[in-house]
Amino acid sequence: MLPTDRRTFLRILSSGALAAALPASIDRALAIPAHNKNGSIEDVEHIVILMQENQSFDHYFGTLRGVRGFGDPYPIKLPSGKPVWYQPDGNGYLLPFHPGTNNLGSKFLEGTPHNWPDSHGAWNNGKYDAWVANKGRATMSHLTRQDIPFHFALAEAFTICDAYHCSLMGATDPNRYHMWTGWCGNDGAGGGPVVDNSEAGYDWHTYPERLEQAGISWKIYQDVGDGLDAPGFWGWTGDPYIGNYGDNSLLYFHQYQNALPGQPLYERARRGTNIKVGGTLFDILKEDVRQNRLPRVSWIASPEAFSEHSNWPPNYGAWYISQVLDALTSNPSLWSKTALFITYDENDGFFDHVVPPTPPRSAAEGKSTVSTINEIYPGNGSSYESGPYGLGNRVPMIVVSPWSKGGWVCSQVFDHTSLIRFIEQRFASGNPNLIEANITPWRRAVCGDLTSAFDFKTPNAAKVSLPSTSKYPPHDNQRHPDFQMVPPKNQKMPKQEKGLRHARAIPYELQASGKADFGADSFEISFANSGEAAACFHVRSGNSAQGPWTFTVEAGKSLSYLWDIGSDPGRYDLSVFGPNGFMRAFRGGVSGSKANIDTECRYDGDDLQLEVILTNRGARFCRVTVANAYGGKKVERSLSPGQSVKTTWDLNASFGWYNLSIEEASDRSFARQLAGHVESGTPSVSDPAFGS
Repeated sequence: MLPTDRRTFLRILSSGALAAALPASIDRALAIPAHNKNGSIEDVEHIVILMQENQSFDHYFGTLRGVRGFGDPYPIKLPSGKPVWYQPDGNGYLLPFHPGTNNLGSKFLEGTPHNWPDSHGAWNNGKYDAWVANKGRATMSHLTRQDIPFHFALAEAFTICDAYHCSLMGATDPNRYHMWTGWCGNDGAGGGPVVDNSEAGYDWHTYPERLEQAGISWKIYQDVGDGLDAPGFWGWTGDPYIGNYGDNSLLYFHQYQNALPGQPLYERARRGTNIKVGGTLFDILKEDVRQNRLPRVSWIASPEAFSEHSNWPPNYGAWYISQVLDALTSNPSLWSKTALFITYDENDGFFDHVVPPTPPRSAAEGKSTVSTINEIYPGNGSSYESGPYGLGNRVPMIVVSPWSKGGWVCSQVFDHTSLIRFIEQRFASGNPNLIEANITPWRRAVCGDLTSAFDFKTPNAAKVSLPSTSKYPPHDNQRHPDFQMVPPKNQKMPKQEKGLRHARAIPYELQASGKADFGADSFEISFANSGEAAACFHVRSGNSAQGPWTFTVEAGKSLSYLWDIGSDPGRYDLSVFGPNGFMRAFRGGVSGSKANIDTECRYDGDDLQLEVILTNRGARFCRVTVANAYGGKKVERSLSPGQSVKTTWDLNASFGWYNLSIEEASDRSFARQLAGHVESGTPSVSDPAFGS
């Protein structure tokens, strides 16, 4: 190792992490009361965004208790008929696996493909059955609490979002463009659309420019590496322990490249530490916090070695995150007014089992009540085929603040544009120029603004301890070969941790009801949304040659879709998946001897009750059985033709969660399944079925 490299490394570590068993600042972060003057988002005075690299939600948190991970009771079924976990692998399948090596979080883990072609290939038009073929076998690997204890403990201490998606099925830069600008130039102007890391130079408007024009202070915290200009590769460097890994994507825009010293875009986006000549990675951040100079909005870009990008160890990133927290909490008054978002730009090629919401490309793929303009990439030759930009796959998001502590989960759908939406919510009141016009109507409808992850009125004061990261700084500053993640010979599904988690209230109240038409050999599903946020429904068919479809329904609206089933010997087998475990399944036939029973749901959020109304639309007598997987007595009802009956289910024991199965005695082909959560507008708990 060269002496200059050794000195560089020692300067990196001189922040004091080696001497800290548990940073006192983390204890302060959990003990310092939230600024609670207004009891609203107005109490947030500083927003800090730390976007790391390339991890999927399941890869990191599939085994974490109380989130939608490996214990998800309603996984989609692949065209093979197997649950989504059974990804085709040659003539067999590959399940999610842990390589079985101790201390995996400190290994130099191999990476996987993560560009537009392979990401859309794995998605496979929504069939979601080509991960191994496009990403390699390492795609199905995952970590556990024992591997990344700091990440798990951070989720236990604050609020984790288990429906946060990256913005685009593809690489780093276009995902970061969504964070900083609301899109990737989708309209074709300003040098876009950009769906890869070409970094050619662009001209569309960025959100920091809106902040500047509105007089809202902002800044990028980074290290300059070998220079933040074209000869220095905008922060790219051969030394992975310095620079910003090229992750300050604002520097790929001409307005920042052409900015001169003294001008705001230069001073706020092209300055940083220079640890090649002295100091530490966090000197500027620490000093700004100490002097109460932290801007209203800040973004942090870490060097490559600490970014959590493969093949760098995840626990190098844990050390880096802990140092950011150490800096922010060193000023208790400032921390009491600060919201820190820790997320990841994309999922690398690591598998996640939740099919992302996407807009339909045509009427054959579904419908949307909201415009899908600028959400479908037109294609660019044979290597970049047409397809939806996103949403991309789920990535981790942990909301760290005095208003989000206590070990919560928030299951509203978000993406990287939600970060802009949160800034809008805080600062755009009375200033319409802070509303980002780049965010498309469909994305603005489907993705929330992250405010549901907070409790501004009565901040949670629970005290939780975090483990030390003192063992995670690099033991040298060298690159190391990939650690190969080899699947076990004897496969089995990983177990999710048992236990419940506090759950934030979310704004969904959804319906999907089915109706068979025996005379027309058709089946119709009506989607209705009486909640406060739009929802995207994903529909799959038991006939592998058909579908899937996607339907977006705005709050207060409805739509319907008709399936012609005459070509499938009069059978239907359709399943609907929505946010937060919403699921409906419809199976049966349309011949005269088959059961023809409609189901209607009514929600009572105040008393946590679900009312199910069954109507016999057929020509024969039916005997129906209804059972709830969460408990309660099985109900049997007899229905004459045209008769309706009502069953009421008390869901207090399951905290509003339900999973009803409906069968008819003389028609084994008939089945209905109704699952989801009745929202009360108040906090609840995670699905008890997770990890059971």
